[in-house]
Amino acid sequence: MSIRNKFLMITGMLVLFSCREPGTRVELVPETASRLGEGAVWNHRTQQLYWVDITGKILNIYNPRLGMNLELYTGQMIGTVVPAESGKVVVALEYGFYYMDPETGTKTLIVDPEEAIDGNRFNDGKCDPSGRFWAGTMNVDGKPGRGTLYRLDPDSSVHRMIENVSISNGIAWSPDHTRMYYVDTPTRMVMGYDFNNFTGEISNGMPVIRVPEEMGVPDGMTIDSDGNLWICLWGGAAVGCWDPETGELIRKIDVPARNVTSCAFGDSDLGTLYITTASMDTGKEELKLYPHAGALFKVRPGVKGKEAFFFADRSPVPDDTADEEP
Repeated sequence: MSIRNKFLMITGMLVLFSCREPGTRVELVPETASRLGEGAVWNHRTQQLYWVDITGKILNIYNPRLGMNLELYTGQMIGTVVPAESGKVVVALEYGFYYMDPETGTKTLIVDPEEAIDGNRFNDGKCDPSGRFWAGTMNVDGKPGRGTLYRLDPDSSVHRMIENVSISNGIAWSPDHTRMYYVDTPTRMVMGYDFNNFTGEISNGMPVIRVPEEMGVPDGMTIDSDGNLWICLWGGAAVGCWDPETGELIRKIDVPARNVTSCAFGDSDLGTLYITTASMDTGKEELKLYPHAGALFKVRPGVKGKEAFFFADRSPVPDDTADEEP
């Protein structure tokens, strides 16, 4: 297996960018460039941020206390990552769900639900309150309706939850665990579902947020402790905060990258919003305006997030398992 362990010492002054919300500053995390950053999730136990570079096939682990970003080469396009109770992480790669050791990069196939489907890859996803991993697929050539939102249970069983998806993206659960929110990007909508935390089933889906065309399209998202959704805007150079109960836009924070892809609340108080971006689909003239497109950014928006849910594997994964590639 080819593994690249690269520690990047992040030094120097943080670059500050003004944003639309008064009194708020967006900061660049240096030396974190990616072509297609995604999948931000905060591990509150290790105090680290996991995020991915999809086309670079890299799992990033950023430690803000040390100012270090560890890069692990996955060998496949990586859509997203979640921490697991065992201490491993679970990654949604180009060819299925894998366990991965965050220290060595060793990975083990769990299941590939699309083994017979060509041209798809996994995209964004997160764990629900009971520790099931939800992640969806999309066609690499952008063909509509080719993807599916899957639910990976701790017993390794996989369930098809939403079909005919075009670009499976952000997903979050309400603080009381009774609602699930989900983005299929081209629809420009966030769908809300009644969520049964005991069974993992969803029902009664209906649009709760509609993103105006001039704001871009919805990508990844997270939820804060007040139950508001922070939605990244691809093509909109911003993160918007919406109330899913009313559909109202509460505020918008400008980000110095045209394509904003995912976000997660982190740090010891869960008061820092980490934001991933992409440099892809950004023209030469736009790159002059956004020279740090593709980097990781952070901001203190004045609200706090919720702790991320872990994949509920009940026993450690053996360390001596061999790498499995398709």
